[in-house]
Amino acid sequence: MQNSHEQVALRSVIRRFIAEEVDPNAQEWERRGAFPAHEVFRRMAELGLTGVSKPVEYGGLGLDFSWEVLVAEELGHCSIGALPMAFGVQTCMGTPALARFGSDELRREFLAPVIAGDYVAAVAVSEPQAGSDVAGLKCKAVRDGGEYVVTGTKMWITNALQADFFCVLANTSDEPSHRNKSMFIVPAKQRGIAVSKPLDKLGMRSSETSEIVFDGVRVPASFMVGEEGEGFRNQMVQFQDERLYVAATTLRAMERCIDTTADYCRERMIFGSSVLGNQAVQFRLAELQVDVEALRSLVYRATDAYVAGEDVTLLATMAKLKAGRLARVVTDSCLQYWGGMGFMWDNPVSRYYRDLRLLSIGGGSDETMLQVIAKMKGFGSRR
Repeated sequence: MQNSHEQVALRSVIRRFIAEEVDPNAQEWERRGAFPAHEVFRRMAELGLTGVSKPVEYGGLGLDFSWEVLVAEELGHCSIGALPMAFGVQTCMGTPALARFGSDELRREFLAPVIAGDYVAAVAVSEPQAGSDVAGLKCKAVRDGGEYVVTGTKMWITNALQADFFCVLANTSDEPSHRNKSMFIVPAKQRGIAVSKPLDKLGMRSSETSEIVFDGVRVPASFMVGEEGEGFRNQMVQFQDERLYVAATTLRAMERCIDTTADYCRERMIFGSSVLGNQAVQFRLAELQVDVEALRSLVYRATDAYVAGEDVTLLATMAKLKAGRLARVVTDSCLQYWGGMGFMWDNPVSRYYRDLRLLSIGGGSDETMLQVIAKMKGFGSRR
């Protein structure tokens, strides 16, 4: 990845936006259990953040994916993990397949408003009994003339209560599980959609997450993204954007966690001396910073390969796995140095501890990432 004058300027814009418009409202959003997605995303659209890698003809900037990674990395400065995650659904989870495989009509009707900041998107893949196991989905879409009838339940859907549409993965045939799925854009206003109250989560408190029931929801056949039976493949492609985005968001968040902890330890006195004066604390924080920098190198390497047109399934999966696991180590280690204050709900590090724990579960669990890596490396089978 480059660090051009334009990229430096964009990083500065994002940091200023966070400092002036996000963090001052973070506590209230967390208390309320939601942030105003339409209002915030519209403001981010004004700053040019909602379509940096999307096609110019639909309002995007047409830049390569490294700019999405840049945006993701800088959004990690937020004192709450909910906004970067919800925004990632908007840009790198719920719309990449639409941008790549959707018809011109579909992109004009749904992608363009997302880029303009007028629509909020949600991706509806996970189900109560099939989260990381995408092949095991039960939701169905049955053809009926010029429409498909969608029936099934989706779970842990970010942005669900404020979404204008859902990017839904559903079974459309009796073919094997990797060839029987199709992807649809389902407007939230369609009859037959029931969205639950926000789920009571451990972290990401200001991001509304809900269960969705599709009860005979009719959508035009033209709202299918790509061809019938290609939904699984389209979702796997979309996962690469998601995994790189997720990994990138952790970098600044972990650094902020480390820096905040260092500042606190510099002022915290125990037995007459500063906690940061202890060499063991200095060395541990230094070691954590080295680990974060190593992860950054992996994310950047994968991004460069992705921009060059290479298949980065292996590298993106490795980056996502490492990001989730390292975030657990960093937040746990830092929280320890806060002593009793670290166990307080409103402590910034305890919030990182709760928010970043999701990364080893959402978007594919650690175990799923390991399964993908093992399979691609040929472990456990004869070569």
